[in-house]
Amino acid sequence: MSETLERWSTRRAFILAVTGAAVGLGNIWRFPYMTGENGGSAFLLLYIAFVLLLGLPVMMAEILIGRAGRRSPMQALAHLAGQAGATPHWRWLGLFGVTTVFLILSFYSVVSGWSIEYFIESVNGNFVGQTPDEIGASFNAFLADPLRMTFNHTLFLLLTLSVVAAGVSGGLEKLNNLLMPLLYLLLLVLAGYAVTTDGFGAAAAWLFTPNPAAITVSVVLNAMGHAFFTLAVGACALMAYGAYMPDHQSLPKAVAAVAVLDVTVALLAGIAIFSVVFSQGMDPGEGPGLMFVTLPIAFAELPGGAWWLAIFFLLLLLATWTSSINLAEPIVATLQGAGLRRGRATALVGVAVWAVGMLSVMSFSTMADVHWFGEMTFFDLVTTVPTDIFLPVGGLLIAIFAAWVMPRDTVVRALDAGPRGFRAWQATVRFVSIPLVVIVLVSGLL
Repeated sequence: MSETLERWSTRRAFILAVTGAAVGLGNIWRFPYMTGENGGSAFLLLYIAFVLLLGLPVMMAEILIGRAGRRSPMQALAHLAGQAGATPHWRWLGLFGVTTVFLILSFYSVVSGWSIEYFIESVNGNFVGQTPDEIGASFNAFLADPLRMTFNHTLFLLLTLSVVAAGVSGGLEKLNNLLMPLLYLLLLVLAGYAVTTDGFGAAAAWLFTPNPAAITVSVVLNAMGHAFFTLAVGACALMAYGAYMPDHQSLPKAVAAVAVLDVTVALLAGIAIFSVVFSQGMDPGEGPGLMFVTLPIAFAELPGGAWWLAIFFLLLLLATWTSSINLAEPIVATLQGAGLRRGRATALVGVAVWAVGMLSVMSFSTMADVHWFGEMTFFDLVTTVPTDIFLPVGGLLIAIFAAWVMPRDTVVRALDAGPRGFRAWQATVRFVSIPLVVIVLVSGLL
């Protein structure tokens, strides 16, 4: 396959696209409950540190492979391995990444369908006046209803793939340019509202006051894993985006901007969520149910809470939408690399992701008693193995390929940071990031 001719039209478009890929469930759903379970500020400060030491260097490695190869992930890896005189089997890393992102998208679509349901329920004011038990029961009833779950899963996939089918400039870039600023506007509105609540002071102190006593091995490992997960590295999705990167753009500066935007979303979401939770005297360590059970209870007790909750779930829907189109792109790009037209490739991806996603849908109803490797449902399996094991494996191999296999001159050109910047990046990846990725992988396996 020859080099792709598609490019992001501006540097800003590239930054918004990569931010759209990174910002999603990890920032608005996973970060708050992980922070709640891991001691607030102790987790937050470690998370930011590992974003700098682990997430950013590996993110640069993944993007520069795509930028240097200017092809789909499999084709780019094969081309660059050939330049380096290395084994052509490196191309299978591209297929591994595409498989990882395929599995993630299959459950991502299902969980994102929950945000559609909750947005509609919030607009209708259905949570107002309900007791905690009633809200919990309502959520469980929704999960157990395969028809409603299937409808939302299907609707979300259609929204996602209609954008991907329109191409890089006509679909992905236009949507990112529209929705990412809107997402930040909604976040700022919610954070502004949080400042007016009684729980803002307690939430800010809990999030930002250093608490070394709360740091444990578990907290360190969780912060490390989340820093890796939240930037969407390890699945070759960013490799596909690197192939469309403008020719004259500093990769470190672009990635630094993405990291700031990504962490900002997590911080603003945390402030908004925990201010409301503390206002109602609720426990911030409620775990994964924090968003879909605890938040509706908390907002229901506040003046105008139904509308604020609706804004929150609209925010979640927008974040997952931008993230999902960016997850689908490398799969479609791989099929294009095999000779398929974009429209047909997108349709095939949609049907396959929908079918696998249906196994997650049924995991809460007709397949609830079907278990894998002990007590895991299919939903448990597909939300654990790709994120906790496949992503670190992919990230580790990407880092090794970029820092140890690719020719030096090729990396220097793709990184666009000068000789000194290259040496700093290479040393960080080789002697800091790669060992940290190994720790993330081992902790996931254990």
